[in-house]
Amino acid sequence: MKLSELKSKLDTIDELHFQLPNGSSVPSHFHVTEIGSVHKKFIDCGGTIREERFINFQLWSSIDINHRLQAKKLKDIISLSQEVLKLEDLEIEVEHQGESTVGKYKLDFDGDIFILTPTHTDCLAKSNCLIPAVKQKLKLSELSSSNCCSGNAC
Repeated sequence: MKLSELKSKLDTIDELHFQLPNGSSVPSHFHVTEIGSVHKKFIDCGGTIREERFINFQLWSSIDINHRLQAKKLKDIISLSQEVLKLEDLEIEVEHQGESTVGKYKLDFDGDIFILTPTHTDCLAKSNCLIPAVKQKLKLSELSSSNCCSGNAC
């Protein structure tokens, strides 16, 4: 989700709710502790120089259980961030403290709740690293009869 999409969706709700990939909710007393612009320049394992740019949000929960960030307040914080940091309309990455480490997520919306979707590592130079393509696993019981020999020896 891009920053403009988030702002648009914030206009449609009053209360903010974020759901983790496992179905549990980010505690309702979370804070948005930072909004930033991230420019990542790196070299992959095949020697290609790459760049990524995204907007980073950090969600944090503490002992302040009476804190409740409303959608309008978050939109105001985003607007201030855009003005001060000159943020572009980029994809959003969300950081949230898990049980043992910080998790990084993409952001989606189901009409009422913001969904933190998992991110994954990947090799960006598979052909250079000679990593074989992942083969699709099939169950023999799911193959249609048109794919099988029809009683004749194959």
